[in-house]
Amino acid sequence: MPETRGGMFRSLRNHNYRLFAIGGVVSNVGGWMQRTAQDWLVLDLTHGSAAALGLTTALQFLPLLLFGLWGGMLADRYPKRPLLIVAQSLMGVLALTMGVLTVTGAAQAWHVYVMAFVLGLIACVEVPTRQSFVVEMVGRHDLANAIALNASSFNLARVVGPALAGVLIYALDGTGPIFLINALSFLAVLGGLALMRASELTTPDPVPRAKGQLREGLRYVLERPDLLLPILLIAFVSMFAQSFSMSIVLMARHVFGAGASSFGVASSMFAVGALGGALMAARRVRPSRKLLIGGAASFGLLQIATGLAPWYPLYLLFLIPAGVALISVNTAANTSVQLASSPEMRGRVMGIYVLVFTGGAPVGAPLLGWISELGGPRVGVVMGGALTLVGVGAAIMLTRLVGRRSNAAVRGVAAAAAHA
Repeated sequence: MPETRGGMFRSLRNHNYRLFAIGGVVSNVGGWMQRTAQDWLVLDLTHGSAAALGLTTALQFLPLLLFGLWGGMLADRYPKRPLLIVAQSLMGVLALTMGVLTVTGAAQAWHVYVMAFVLGLIACVEVPTRQSFVVEMVGRHDLANAIALNASSFNLARVVGPALAGVLIYALDGTGPIFLINALSFLAVLGGLALMRASELTTPDPVPRAKGQLREGLRYVLERPDLLLPILLIAFVSMFAQSFSMSIVLMARHVFGAGASSFGVASSMFAVGALGGALMAARRVRPSRKLLIGGAASFGLLQIATGLAPWYPLYLLFLIPAGVALISVNTAANTSVQLASSPEMRGRVMGIYVLVFTGGAPVGAPLLGWISELGGPRVGVVMGGALTLVGVGAAIMLTRLVGRRSNAAVRGVAAAAAHA
């Protein structure tokens, strides 16, 4: 049985991480409420268009595909806590603006598109900075536990947020108040960041500006099979995981005829599984290669199962293990990448990780949105699962190829040294 080093919640003994976690729970609930409201608002404004929903998701993640590597570089160059304060403040202002537009009846589809794109621009810096900031709070020994607890917080919010949003959309007769509630939730995370003890942070020296830093980060990953495998697996899984979340609203609304509150229940069932998977991950010290590959393959198979489910209760049941599988591979990949990265490279490596984690959505979401438009949501979900399985196989083969080349290069250097 793996060592637990103090239990499932050991990272919460750290003052700074405790503030970070509390603020994260509140803000994540608000964020998932807004994500649910955003999807529902797009469907209302576009008369139920799956393609418009896919476009919104794509616009939110497109900036990470285009500029994500620069965000990771900024995370290495500048102190992370001030960067996070600025980014979180900007996201709160966006939520407030969208809430006012919606409440006053002025919201149009292009407003949502613009908000999604600007959120993506901010996330280019915020996400890799936040990810690489965790080790500065808890150190390497508790890193795996803190990452798993972050995932637990995220998925606890995913349980509560969509269900609460579904009820409030019905009770308040609209999505506008949800955006306003999310704007208020940013005060919790901003307060936590402001109250941290700077003396207890393990802050590495900022990396000075220099040419070729992006290429250096890419080369660092491409030469390390222990980094390449989790990053490739996340690339292929996330390409269709983002659209799988999108497909929940399509399956609930168009296949099973569920209303807003029932759609919230479906999203929450998926999140219940993800929360359970995250809590199991919190007991692990270091994830294994088998867990990475097994989690990714299981998620692909469970996507197919949900797409084929003939009844709504069975569909809800399949969403639980799908959530477990997805969060297992996500937390294992995140922990593996951070533990294998050197401190001066961690921001850039996490920039690459975040790039592939979210950057596949501009490809996967419109593709499966288009397939769902032509063949129906079931066909889109099943195709997403099949393509996930193909991606897992491709990631394993590519990593083995890189490993063979690296080993051959090492043997060549050793042979040259022996004959020198």
